[in-house]
Amino acid sequence: MTWALTLAVLSAGNTALAQTAAPATPPATTDDPATLETVSVLGSRTQPRSVSSSAVPIDIITAEEFRNQGATDALDQLRVLVPSFNVSTIPIDDAASLIRPANLRGLPPDNTLVLVNGKRFHRSAVITFLGHGLSDGSQGPDLSVFPSLALDQVEVLRDGAAAQYGSDAIAGVINFGLKKISEGGTAEVFAGQYYEGDGFTTQYSAQIGLPLTSRGFATLTAEWREADDTSRSVQRDDAAAAIAAGYPGVPEPAQIWGSPKVEDDFKFVANLGISGDSVDVYLFGNYAQREVDGGFYFRDPTARSGVYSNDGGETLLIGDTTGAGGCPTIALRDANGNLIPYSTVSTAVGALPANCFTFLSTLPGGFTPRFGGSLEDMSVVGGVKGMWGDAWHWDVSATYGRNDIDFVIYNTVNASLGAAQPEGLRFHPGGNTQTEKGVNFDTGRDFETSFTAEPLRMSAGAEWREESFEVKGGDAASTAIGPLTQQGFALGSNGFNGFSPRTAGEWDRSNWAVYLDLEAQFTEQFMLAAAIRHEDFEDFGSTTNGKLTGRFDVSETFALRGAVNTGFRAPTPGQANISQITTAFEGNALIDIATLPPTNPIAQLKGARALTPEDSKSVSLGMVWDSGDWLVTVDGYQIKVEDRIALSTSFELTDAERAALVASGNPEAASLTSVTYFGNAFDTTTTGLDVVASLQTEHFGGDTTYSLAANWNKTEVDRYDANFINEARVYKIEESLPTTKGYFSVNHQREVFHANLRVAYYGSWYEDHLDSGVISAADGGLPIYEDSKVIVDAEVGWKFASGLYVNVGAQNLFDEVPDDNPWGGIAGAQYPVHSPYGFNGGFYYARVGWKF
Repeated sequence: MTWALTLAVLSAGNTALAQTAAPATPPATTDDPATLETVSVLGSRTQPRSVSSSAVPIDIITAEEFRNQGATDALDQLRVLVPSFNVSTIPIDDAASLIRPANLRGLPPDNTLVLVNGKRFHRSAVITFLGHGLSDGSQGPDLSVFPSLALDQVEVLRDGAAAQYGSDAIAGVINFGLKKISEGGTAEVFAGQYYEGDGFTTQYSAQIGLPLTSRGFATLTAEWREADDTSRSVQRDDAAAAIAAGYPGVPEPAQIWGSPKVEDDFKFVANLGISGDSVDVYLFGNYAQREVDGGFYFRDPTARSGVYSNDGGETLLIGDTTGAGGCPTIALRDANGNLIPYSTVSTAVGALPANCFTFLSTLPGGFTPRFGGSLEDMSVVGGVKGMWGDAWHWDVSATYGRNDIDFVIYNTVNASLGAAQPEGLRFHPGGNTQTEKGVNFDTGRDFETSFTAEPLRMSAGAEWREESFEVKGGDAASTAIGPLTQQGFALGSNGFNGFSPRTAGEWDRSNWAVYLDLEAQFTEQFMLAAAIRHEDFEDFGSTTNGKLTGRFDVSETFALRGAVNTGFRAPTPGQANISQITTAFEGNALIDIATLPPTNPIAQLKGARALTPEDSKSVSLGMVWDSGDWLVTVDGYQIKVEDRIALSTSFELTDAERAALVASGNPEAASLTSVTYFGNAFDTTTTGLDVVASLQTEHFGGDTTYSLAANWNKTEVDRYDANFINEARVYKIEESLPTTKGYFSVNHQREVFHANLRVAYYGSWYEDHLDSGVISAADGGLPIYEDSKVIVDAEVGWKFASGLYVNVGAQNLFDEVPDDNPWGGIAGAQYPVHSPYGFNGGFYYARVGWKF
């Protein structure tokens, strides 16, 4: 795509923040820091609300607050600022390492709806097969595609809103509001590195505002970033044993646990709009791409099934390439279970007949695949909004979004091909593409009534959406069923099999919706709002959801608020149709697991059924105290979700089942150890409490703001199918995130100088490091249960009259890391890898820019 075409397609317009249109006004510049009365479009379709006047809990994060920290990824920036938002590093979890799953209020990523300028943003093409239990099977959006410089503010609605916005808004809604400036701009350089000396990150950002006629603006933002990988690894026990036995070429460490390498991370956002006398025109969108390269599991040369041994490492796996026979048995362990020295084994290998093949002759030290991919994301939203007469306002828009990923895995083999491996041991397993289209019409007006203190506000609309998911086939080597398959050698690219022609394809689904919102201020103190939405899906029928919200102002400074609502999340076409073979650590060994559609005969053999939507019921109750200097909100909530969609536990395939499946036309079953599939199999109740407080003062000779934000959140599994998920999975869902998380911050601004200090608290959390439950049981049921931690971030900066600004700081100032992993030697991880605050330790950085 040429730059001219990119600019033409992706240029974006007026922020159209509200789903309803406002009277046309001249374009405003929104580059100044927001105040406590900054408004949000979330929670109400009728009019924007401030944090203190809203009937539902909303966090409004200003652009400066979002950017003045060491994190450069939007996911990590939100993790630091929103206590109920959690995301971890995700070092070796297949595609989840490329697009990390994030959890709002303890629910999966696809239970949170993401908007940009008030319009629905598309989900990513990655389905999280390995999501540490809680996020297994989810398909959420990719939040890493937004450059922080493009954002005016980020709004987080901490309340269910499916009745207002449709599918996915069970946990809440995140809206990214884009800047709109018609002049000036910013250029910036960022650099940082972990205390350990790795993970060096550079980022270059630029933004410019241009006039678009005398009544419009064009705001263009670009960002380019690269981040080196990190390693927090120890040597694996099996690799150490192989080295001790004389096996050459075993890597040290054999397996890398750390952040993946990110290259050519380019992001572009455009926001354009023109305000007319009665009609506004807007267009906005994004384009992003990046290359990600991460670690993978080590293949032990003395035990890896399907490559080196098929009897647990007792004897070497040897293939007969011609059928001539005469291939002897070569022992790898003695009668006591100890490794036989490599010198002895290699002598026997060297004496093999020419027709006998073993990977020990070509890769004697084992191998560690590297896994990654090329990601591309784009969207464009265009529309017009205006007024009919003096009463009716309207907004018509169309949206298009696309997320595409092409996987790559190298330094691995397709074992079934024997010695005939591709050049560089590099495979292209294929990829996934998620595409979404939509058309939306909103209208509304105010009605004077005799029973309300203010006009009755009404908003209504209709929406049509189409969603498609494509599985792109892999190259021949990644999918090949080679000549050694029948002799026990694993087929496909080892670690991440290519998508075969049998599993490649494209699936789509359309749906339409109509909705109505009413908001009545019955008295100066009492407000009540109601919303209802009916949505029809072509594949599983219709659903109707409602929401009732109320607020009572007890006094000028104190108010009570609450909401009850029903919600839903529709299964995605990807979840209903994806096929994937992945490698996971179970017990003390790697196994190949197939994730199959519920309609696949292998999955149906294990009880798979067609997917149905998740249903939710939510209730919240809170209070607001706003004295001017003080702003305090306290909100409790409970979310019940029935028929949650998730990935099943692994169902082991017997030899007889494998043989029967291969005979019935499913050759991929030959090398499978077990099978998983998507299903509706359990119900949960999530209960929580949010406390947010801020105080504005003039302490220390300048403007000083003290902020406190804390979340207590607990999920319990009420019902589950024991044939679908096991107790270990239930424990992960309930315990893998901190029950308590929060921060206290001090922001001081004086003339050209500012200083930020943030003290964050993470409560205890659980990790069964190898994602199985087996190790915990083997060690007397003792899990990895990490104690609470306090993380300190600090930054100082200067803004000069010339527009030059300089910020320096440290994220995790005191270099806190989780306690050492007690089972680190099994898979080589020094720390529990799903730590909610990361495991890379302290990070120091500098940001230099010029605002003109």
